[in-house]
Amino acid sequence: MAASIASSSPARMNGSASRPVALARWLFAVAGLVLVMIVVGGITRLTESGLSITQWDPVTGTLPPLSETQWAAEFELYKETGEYQLVNGPAGMDLAEFKFIYFWEWFHRLLGRVIGLAFAVPLAWFWLKNAIPTGYKHRLLALLALGGLQGAFGWFMVRSGLSSEMTDVSHFWLSIHLMTALVTLSGLAWTAMDLLGLASGRSAPARFTGVAAAAGAVLFIQLLLGAWVAGLNAGHASYDWPLMNGSLVPEIDWSGGFVYTSTHDPFWLHFLHRWWAFVAVAALVLLAIRVKPFDRRASIAIHAAYGTQILLGIATVTSSIAIWLAVAHQFVGALLVLAFIWGAHVLGRRV
Repeated sequence: MAASIASSSPARMNGSASRPVALARWLFAVAGLVLVMIVVGGITRLTESGLSITQWDPVTGTLPPLSETQWAAEFELYKETGEYQLVNGPAGMDLAEFKFIYFWEWFHRLLGRVIGLAFAVPLAWFWLKNAIPTGYKHRLLALLALGGLQGAFGWFMVRSGLSSEMTDVSHFWLSIHLMTALVTLSGLAWTAMDLLGLASGRSAPARFTGVAAAAGAVLFIQLLLGAWVAGLNAGHASYDWPLMNGSLVPEIDWSGGFVYTSTHDPFWLHFLHRWWAFVAVAALVLLAIRVKPFDRRASIAIHAAYGTQILLGIATVTSSIAIWLAVAHQFVGALLVLAFIWGAHVLGRRV
């Protein structure tokens, strides 16, 4: 997608220093790093590694423990968490097992720092070189702010699970953390495509159409449900498909009321996530049909992404949540967001 559009000659309408193609390539590269981050985040969650580092040290935390004494000190901090006291401690976790989960959380945080530098340093360089076209500085600053918020939300998520009574992070904070990552990914791709359009002679950025907004709202609900299912380990509520434990509709405890059940009950959320997926498919099919006359590649990308995602979702459930399938499901979910953004951008250029 990027390569075919990026071959256009750079626009000169914002001055000879303006470099929209270079900016677009940089933003696509950062989006690639965010995709890797989403995969690593999925592995971190699925290996129950997120609470292994109980402190946030932006500078000194860059390095992992380098001696057995430091490792022992980190392990002692982890032993104060409810996850260790109620789950991993009774299961007999030793230092070697702790080092495994510590690695994924450390790598996840390190990658976050790398992404921050990969965005902030080139942004400063392009800014000083006056290479940013008119109207794009505020958008790039907004993306930088989103990245900062993502780091803060990640720490709030970890902190929500550090109580001695908690064995997991809050699924609300997990969903905020993941959805912010997907919004950031979308913003990077959309802005990059606008810049490529500018380079090819389109001065006006693409607009978000009503059709795209409707499909995006349906997809947002599905992604949010998926985040809650992940945060509550609700994938384990059933390992069969299309039935859930032998029934189309599982037994659900409504004693807490509709709102509480709809945001906390793993069986109900699993049920909603697996069937709202087909509402999302219908919305995406309609979007792809609208997109096809203008860009067949974007339409194919949407169809391929949601088809693969549905198959991976079913396979994840019937495999009893095999880690590699669950990670692939999260990765393709991010690719689906990118395919949706591509299609929405194609429609937005026609307004």
